[in-house]
Amino acid sequence: MPTFRPNIEAMQPYVPGEQPPAGAKVIKLNTNENPYPPSPNVAAAIQAELANGGDRLRLYPDPKATALRQAAAEVYGFPVEQVLHGNGSDELLAMLFRAFVGEGQTIAYPYPTYVLYETLAHAQAARALVFDFDRDFNLPRELFGCGARLVLVASPNSPSGTVYSSRQLRELAASLGDGVLVVDEAYAEFADSNSLALARELGNVIVLRTFSKSHSLAGMRLGLLFASARVVEGLGKVKDSYNLDRLSIVAGAAALRDVAWTAQNTRRVRGTRERLSRALAELKLDVVPSQSNFIFARMKDPPTAAGAYRFLKDRGILIRYFPARLLDDGLRISVGTDAETDALLAALKEYLARG
Repeated sequence: MPTFRPNIEAMQPYVPGEQPPAGAKVIKLNTNENPYPPSPNVAAAIQAELANGGDRLRLYPDPKATALRQAAAEVYGFPVEQVLHGNGSDELLAMLFRAFVGEGQTIAYPYPTYVLYETLAHAQAARALVFDFDRDFNLPRELFGCGARLVLVASPNSPSGTVYSSRQLRELAASLGDGVLVVDEAYAEFADSNSLALARELGNVIVLRTFSKSHSLAGMRLGLLFASARVVEGLGKVKDSYNLDRLSIVAGAAALRDVAWTAQNTRRVRGTRERLSRALAELKLDVVPSQSNFIFARMKDPPTAAGAYRFLKDRGILIRYFPARLLDDGLRISVGTDAETDALLAALKEYLARG
């Protein structure tokens, strides 16, 4: 029988949120997808790429995804040589681990946060320093000067939706010596601030973005990385040659350039987020202030939260419940359309009324 490396044998795989089968009649508020469609320019760009019976598909895509990176450079104000593309920000994270972290070397991150960090650490046989957030999800002071090769901070954090200021992150980056600070901004378009300026200024700060949330392209698997030209060049050595296909490249470029469409959808989500947050607070849930497209709300105890998850699922409403330390008394709820939000709140009120 084949034998895996010991760390692979021992590790648990990353488990994504539940994906219902095609055609299932559910309200899906468990994986933080955007409830609104992408820019119409995306479909037009894909259709143009498929012209002449899809003849271009017989050719390899641009390994440098130049059209996508140029669009990102224009929209975000970065030199194109400081932008890298990935098959979702997950692939970019994997590239960072491969490039910076060897067996037995150290990474660090706060807990609870995006669980893929732990999975990638195990895959590299790296040592993880994990420091607990407090109840309000303030950035743990133990991260500062921790000596790790990579320090990962999701801002906005998942599952809390909390954002960390440029001042805090600048201080953290300065404390790391030769270490690298990765600011994972998967949800940044829904927040009041971001850390792109730090990636322009500081050689040891890397910022990640994804198209899955604000650009409504979770099905295309697209991500961007912003860092110094030296970091981007080094990461290119561990990148798969053709990690984005032709359709993804043109779709991403079209989505980026339609700034008005993204802003419109983002405003709609933020508006519903505030309404949902107020309604959950009125139901006596402890709502963590969110700057993302989801809300984390605590209930009175873990059995009540787990019961709410099951009750909602039985009624065709999927949310995320984490049966884990510091999370098992709460629910993470993606912001859906207004109609989906109304259905969620009605079902949650019914559950709570049962005592």
